[in-house]
Amino acid sequence: MIKNADPIAALRIETPPATLREMALERMRRAIISGVFEPGTRLVERTLCDQLGVSRSVIREVIRHLEAEGLVEMLAKQGPIVARLEWDDARQIYEIRAALESTAVADCARVADEKVKAELRQSLNELDRTSQQNSPLGILDATTSFYRTIFHAGGHTIAWDIVTRLNSRISRLRVMTLSTPNRTTSGPSQIREIFARIEKNEPEAAAAACRAHVKAAAAIAESIIGVDVT
Repeated sequence: MIKNADPIAALRIETPPATLREMALERMRRAIISGVFEPGTRLVERTLCDQLGVSRSVIREVIRHLEAEGLVEMLAKQGPIVARLEWDDARQIYEIRAALESTAVADCARVADEKVKAELRQSLNELDRTSQQNSPLGILDATTSFYRTIFHAGGHTIAWDIVTRLNSRISRLRVMTLSTPNRTTSGPSQIREIFARIEKNEPEAAAAACRAHVKAAAAIAESIIGVDVT
């Protein structure tokens, strides 16, 4: 009889299954980000229960979480609705992105070794694949993986925590800009330029490429959301 060297360790569940609430939250989050639920849409508990096949208590938890992420807002006498995108909010998000991402990109470029570069190439290959398939959510996942590697390689873990908290709203803006002509080509092309500078360990050029990418995305978002300049 073969004995386990550590029978207690064998009991540990390394990858616990997602709870029903977590699955419902992820599906609702992606539905809002992808535009299935448009800005201003009322979120009726009973309807959502039927659509997701979960209880009202689960839906209420999900809505509270999405409200904290900035994807849902509560209106008096109407209840929860999908939060509307306001340019002033978007502008601040792009400013935060430009500051945090350009700094992380520069520091990543300074220290990136072959292992980091290989991880970034893998994310870029996935980005190319999902771009060719015109899959906005796939593009989002690949882009998030790309930046996660950059932030962690550059030692910006706290900054990544901040980006993660904003990620739902960042992703929503990304999907919106991806809906414009040629953005599924130009966006990944700009990200490849960032990688090209990291690959050559050129921090200043990498940061400049990052700022240019965010600036281009912000300009597209502004043209879509609209802003009163009078």
